Amino acid sequence: MTDAIDETLASHNATPEPVPEAGVFGLAVNAIGVLFAIGILASAGLLFYEVVMRYVFNAPTRWVHETVVFLSAIAFVYGGLYAAAIDKHIRVVLFYDQLSAGLKRVFDVAISLTCLVASLFFAWAAWLSVERAAWTPQGDFRLETSGSAWNPPYPGLLKIFLFVILILLAVQFAIFTVNYLRKKAK
Repeated sequence: MTDAIDETLASHNATPEPVPEAGVFGLAVNAIGVLFAIGILASAGLLFYEVVMRYVFNAPTRWVHETVVFLSAIAFVYGGLYAAAIDKHIRVVLFYDQLSAGLKRVFDVAISLTCLVASLFFAWAAWLSVERAAWTPQGDFRLETSGSAWNPPYPGLLKIFLFVILILLAVQFAIFTVNYLRKKAK
């Protein structure tokens, strides 16, 4: 009994690995994910710093809130790519788990292909946003800023990041599609 509990606890504490069908690309996505986890920890540290500065020293910052929002936003956006690489994206398991291995393969291909197309459509929509956020109407490169007293270019950077992640997500789903097509049904 304790062996089963220990095994269950170990599996819940282990860092999820990408599924084999994610390929080397999935391994890279998984490895880079630690940077965004560190960003979340940095956000917590920055929030603590802001509380101390504001309530202990009566010297609030201008930059902490926007930096925390930016770090949290890019971690959230990256999380979509990470979830795809470890195969934890949305799937109706109530039906999926009842399928035979051959039908699961068909569904895996169809789901991956659908997600690939959807990712490309979202990337195109994100590109339209990047065009407005990164270039002036005259064609000069200038990132959109927040408009606050500090006025960082975080909105423009976030839109570019979202576009890049959506392209990478499309690449990941293309890899899934090819690898599921190659996979032999059991």
